[in-house]
Amino acid sequence: MNKSLQNTINNAAQHWPFIDKIVQQPQSEKEYEKLIRILDGLLDKGGRDEKHPLARLVHLISDNIETYENSIATDFEKKLSPVRYLKLLMKTHDLKQKDLPEIGQQSVVSAILNGKRKLNARQIKALAKRFHVDAGVFIV
Repeated sequence: MNKSLQNTINNAAQHWPFIDKIVQQPQSEKEYEKLIRILDGLLDKGGRDEKHPLARLVHLISDNIETYENSIATDFEKKLSPVRYLKLLMKTHDLKQKDLPEIGQQSVVSAILNGKRKLNARQIKALAKRFHVDAGVFIV
């Protein structure tokens, strides 16, 4: 093995304990929320810029977050009503009723969350796109 490759491996081994926790797939909501905070921090440090050294890490973490979100959809779409699923997404993403313009005004969101109205096709399509989930999770 050449010296350059050996140095790369040694550096990776030395820094791995610091990186290990942020490149793993989250296995719980707590780990997921921590990964979201880490991603936000990386984006604040310049990770939005594709030329920034952190950009590849941002992509890796984003992929892990998306995989976890998709697993939530798979696990819960059969168990949760559309309203309960929407409430879970709101909690996971720390959203309030006013943060869901895809649905409409806050009064409309409130009516849906309280079971007084159902989501329509336009709202379902917009929510599925925003949260990167199958639209079926919002259909009874």
